[in-house]
Amino acid sequence: MKFPAFLKKDTVLALLFLAPSVGGFALFYAIPFVMGLVYSFMDGTMDGKFVGLANYQELLARGSFRNAAWNTALFTSVSVPLMIAISLGLALLLNGNVFFRQWLRTAYILPLVVPVASIVLIWQIGFDWNGALNGWLDRFGIQRIDWMKSEWAIVVITAIYIWKNIGYNMILFLAGVQAIPESYYEIARLEGAGPFTKLRITLVYLIPTMFFVVLMSIMNSFKVFREAYLLAGGYPHDSIYMLQHYMNNMFLSLDIQKLTAAASLMVGCIMIIALGLFRMERGFRRFME
Repeated sequence: MKFPAFLKKDTVLALLFLAPSVGGFALFYAIPFVMGLVYSFMDGTMDGKFVGLANYQELLARGSFRNAAWNTALFTSVSVPLMIAISLGLALLLNGNVFFRQWLRTAYILPLVVPVASIVLIWQIGFDWNGALNGWLDRFGIQRIDWMKSEWAIVVITAIYIWKNIGYNMILFLAGVQAIPESYYEIARLEGAGPFTKLRITLVYLIPTMFFVVLMSIMNSFKVFREAYLLAGGYPHDSIYMLQHYMNNMFLSLDIQKLTAAASLMVGCIMIIALGLFRMERGFRRFME
């Protein structure tokens, strides 16, 4: 079989192997997203007319959408830094000679393989009105708290997010720490560097890993809807009413225009954040070179 001059045999074989994955991505992700983006500028999905930014203007005027957008931004801006700090601290701790180090590594990785439904069941046992935590509070004479129907709901969801994803970030940081050449630390010791100088060396060479971990943590923060929905339903407490709740409710009411407009705005924000992180990473690489 002869291939065109501009195509090598290896290139053709690679394209053939990639074709099923690319076709599946296009069929189930790319094409539906493009169609949704088009629908966000129409007044209907069937024989709709182009209305420009009218759907976006009406969406931004809705208090429920603004509340959902604010809650999503607040959750991401609080939970992601907490996640980064805790997972980095644990990675540095487990990189040393800690008692039961292997057992601790296994314990932090276990949440990655636990199904979401099982995670929700575990946290319901702890934070339900008749759960373990309220039982302990009642035993000490403290009034029970309806955790998922009060301002504490955002704390519970943040704790679930960190507990579920901390193992993955810790593995990435641990791999980044172990990839730093030991000679850097030996030179620092010979020059009389203290613990803070060694920590600064570690953080500087972990910045490429940090960019990736931050990006993945932001992506995972948008997936917390699953836990929030299973714990508190489609209309939870205002503090945990996220953009995904809003879009899910728009889908149930068949308001496709508002759904697609909200999804387009969310994707646009994620792309801006991702592009900003990539630009910062490129700037750091140029600085290090």
